[in-house]
Amino acid sequence: MGSVPKTTHKDFDVEDVLEKLNIDEKVALLSGTDFWHTASVPRLGVPAVRVSDGPNGKGGHLQGKEAIAKGASVILGPTTNMQRSPLGGRGFESFSEDPVLAGHMTAATINGIQSTGVGATPKHYVCNDQEDQRMSVNSLVTERALREIYLMPFQIAQKDSNPMCFMTAYNQVNGTHVSESPRLINDVLRKEWGFDGMVMSDWFGTYSFTESVKAGLDLEMPGPSYVRGKLINQALGCGKLTEYDIDNCVRKVLELVKKVLPLGIPENAPEHTIDSPETAALLRKISSNGLVLMKNDNATLPFKKDKTTAVIGPNADLAAFSGGGSASLLPYYAITPLQGVKTQAKNVKYTLGAPGWKKLPLLSRMSKTNDDKQGLTMNVYLDPPSKKDRELIDTVHVSDSNCLLVDYKHPKITSSLWYATFTGHITPPQTANYEFSLSVAGTATLSIDSHLLIDNATHQTPGDSFFGTGTRDETATTSLEAHKTYTVSIAFATLPTQTFTVPGTTAFGAGGVRIGCARVISPQDELARAVDLASSVDQVVLCAGLNSDWESEGYDRTTMDLPPGSDELISAVCAANPNTAVIVQSGTPVTMPWFQAAKAVVQAWYGGNETGNAIADVVFGDVNPSGKLPLTFPVRNEDNPAFLNYRSERGRVVYGEDVYVGYRFYEKTRRDVVAPFGHGLSYTTFALEALELRVDEGTDEIAISVDVRNTGDRDGAQVVQVYVSQESPSIGRPVKELKGFTKVQVKKGAAVKAEVRMSKKYATSFWDEERDAWVSEKGKYTVLVGDSSASTPLKGGFEVKKTMWWRGL
Repeated sequence: MGSVPKTTHKDFDVEDVLEKLNIDEKVALLSGTDFWHTASVPRLGVPAVRVSDGPNGKGGHLQGKEAIAKGASVILGPTTNMQRSPLGGRGFESFSEDPVLAGHMTAATINGIQSTGVGATPKHYVCNDQEDQRMSVNSLVTERALREIYLMPFQIAQKDSNPMCFMTAYNQVNGTHVSESPRLINDVLRKEWGFDGMVMSDWFGTYSFTESVKAGLDLEMPGPSYVRGKLINQALGCGKLTEYDIDNCVRKVLELVKKVLPLGIPENAPEHTIDSPETAALLRKISSNGLVLMKNDNATLPFKKDKTTAVIGPNADLAAFSGGGSASLLPYYAITPLQGVKTQAKNVKYTLGAPGWKKLPLLSRMSKTNDDKQGLTMNVYLDPPSKKDRELIDTVHVSDSNCLLVDYKHPKITSSLWYATFTGHITPPQTANYEFSLSVAGTATLSIDSHLLIDNATHQTPGDSFFGTGTRDETATTSLEAHKTYTVSIAFATLPTQTFTVPGTTAFGAGGVRIGCARVISPQDELARAVDLASSVDQVVLCAGLNSDWESEGYDRTTMDLPPGSDELISAVCAANPNTAVIVQSGTPVTMPWFQAAKAVVQAWYGGNETGNAIADVVFGDVNPSGKLPLTFPVRNEDNPAFLNYRSERGRVVYGEDVYVGYRFYEKTRRDVVAPFGHGLSYTTFALEALELRVDEGTDEIAISVDVRNTGDRDGAQVVQVYVSQESPSIGRPVKELKGFTKVQVKKGAAVKAEVRMSKKYATSFWDEERDAWVSEKGKYTVLVGDSSASTPLKGGFEVKKTMWWRGL
């Protein structure tokens, strides 16, 4: 544990510094210097600022404290894009299919982060809702859908939290890349919404020097500059840019540096940790409170701790704590569901049941270093293995064999070309065939006891590893003896040695390597063992779902289904033992053909460090579940409104569903779903009573209150959801739209008054494309209050007496 030592940076006057900067210094400030730092101007007392990819899923305040411990002044998050389709690779990072929920979640996260003095960066502004051709795809979207669905969460975030930064999306919107869109950056974000902070590009998402500067993109990331730099000087020389254009961007960079000066974080601060019992307890509470009890027939859950319990499934002995990509950070620790159950139940047995991996489990789960640490040892060299007696320049312990080397630095490394070996020892628990896998951004070979097993250097095939920059997984199988120790060695060379390039992908630093290993199994035998075990115990915790290989930045899912074998496993185990709780981990919906057969289903998401403990807390009733689905679970992917218009088609994607995203579509078309938006059960029951509605004409505020009565025998929490419907709109509108919500804690047998306040103009308006403005139409509006989009038993109403058009916030 520890904290970053404070330093005192002298405050500076932005305009004074701007006046004293020479043109080279100004140009330098328009780009990062490396992957995570802005440029400094030592002679004028302007320090560099470190930014960091944001940990996802934590409370906002804790994120800020984590950033400070890591020496970072700005967090690159939260992700505010819409969950337009279940297949979106980064859907697990996003908050919701509903723009109001996403906006309020974003604002709350930003306020938490910035309460610590750390800057937040809502991203990716805007319509970065798929990974397929994410840098080039042209998102074709109507102005109404753009405003009501995709810009709305960013608008709410700006209105309610005033973030220090925004990050632009990779993609085009209606023919123009966002990073060079004057309309989206200057006209909408700055002039219409009043944003006065800094706008940065996504990493390698700056595609021009003149257009991006004129559009208001202040900072190109990462560095060193690959678009700006000397080209800016050329643009100044030929008159494409003026120094005034440059100053507008430099000013915003300087203002950001000034805002975070009070943090006192020194340049290139060492990274520390704040892993503590208090942090763990908070993470456990947040994770368990977010679990959604989707189904609980006959009060199957909670389970009894003293009964015999089987833990089965591909996600049981795997800590699926996050999806993949830049949102996934190396955790201090990660608790598996199996570990969580074992800490609470007395008699626990485990079997795999079915392999749920897309890529083999990481070798680091079973490998040890010479000094008995989990993982591998990385030895670093400037020269290739062919050079005799090459100099060893560094030795690093690598705890994770999915190793992205973007952050690795060494004073002797002065180019992007260098070499490394990764070495570890494995001792198989049983004699069997073991399969190894190797993917790389660069080149690599894998050997066991000096015998070459996999060559991913001589002949390479492009794949989806390392954000699409690297190779596919190359695999090989070998027989290993039980309790015998083997040395696994990987010879690695950095990205410049790779034998191919993939146009349009992001080359992350030195590249990386991923090494996997697992015992070769028979799916039929594993399924049979699972059924036998399930039949022999009182209760079953069946853990299935996705992981960071299935849901990740860089690619979208190709199907909404669970991994092969999972559906068969769930069906067979539920038939063998009806007292089965199915725990599903995923960031977005999966198909559930077994939903009717299962008595209890919990949507557990990814859950972070404490995911296993949080699952066990809900399964055994230490925590009464209160989470609600932030997105609809359709029956099939074909039912999703974006089904016909998802992924790039010759460089473009049509947002053909218009404003009918998620529940707006399912309710308009009366389409059956597995579980509706906002749904979530509890171990107790609630009744909503006594709706009161008050409209304050002077303040544009609508106040709704209801009594929430706990009619069960356990304390619990309920989320009251408020939807609004226009009775006679002049255009087609959704059946109802979420406009407010609140969560209340209620003791058993008691009642609590819940109150929701919301803006009348936000609650009633749609985007009028003819007037290019929001319109709140004269007429009657219905207020629907309930506990999901499909369950709104209380009804009230109010009237708008005069049609009003408006813009801005």
